[in-house]
Amino acid sequence: MKILVTTKRVPDPDQKIRIRDDARGIDEDGVSFVMNPFDAIAVEEAVRIAERIPQQEVEILAAAICADTPDAEKELREALAMGADRAILVPCEAAPDPWNVAQILKALVEREQPDLVLMGKQAIDDDSNQAGQFLAALLAWPQATFASQIEFGQECLVVARETDGGLETVRITLPAVITTDLRLNEPRYASLPSIMKAKRKPLDRIGIDELGITIEPRIQLLHLELTSTERDCVIVESLDELMEQLGVS
Repeated sequence: MKILVTTKRVPDPDQKIRIRDDARGIDEDGVSFVMNPFDAIAVEEAVRIAERIPQQEVEILAAAICADTPDAEKELREALAMGADRAILVPCEAAPDPWNVAQILKALVEREQPDLVLMGKQAIDDDSNQAGQFLAALLAWPQATFASQIEFGQECLVVARETDGGLETVRITLPAVITTDLRLNEPRYASLPSIMKAKRKPLDRIGIDELGITIEPRIQLLHLELTSTERDCVIVESLDELMEQLGVS
């Protein structure tokens, strides 16, 4: 069995983000990057699946699509330290939009022939929540999104997924695409020996041209701005005054 998990490099959410002067992106000077938390959950789940079926050989392949920066491999090495067997980096001139991410992943799937694709349900930098669904549609594979539990049934996967109305259980056959939610698991911390071993695990670079993909942006970023958390607090003495402040006549 082969599992493909995706990892995205995102700004560390525990730091203050600044907008560039042209308002077309964030100022990356001094900004640290981490693996997208939802993708870390996907990596953890792939490792747990391999641990649950020791009688079956499971290969975990981590893939990342990102701008080719000096530390672009960092998050992939982290996935290798968590338990992935090998990794693939697809460098791009700029971070592609979800449609193009799905196109690249489709080419990787056709190249690697995995039985299961695990992805974080969304990336915390753009919150698009689209790449997994696009990929399943392009592959014509079954999909289960927002997974909070994954179990192996008889010739299928049983996935509990979180919806606004509660938990929904779906059964899908392999090959399939699953996107992971927060309550699926808690990613492990890689041990020092695992980190050292990860440095020796294979990490390949595959160019866009090798995959036969032409990036065709579908989204144009026009403007970014920081939202303010400040609020004006007004204490009212009566219901009538409250209605007046709310503009209700």
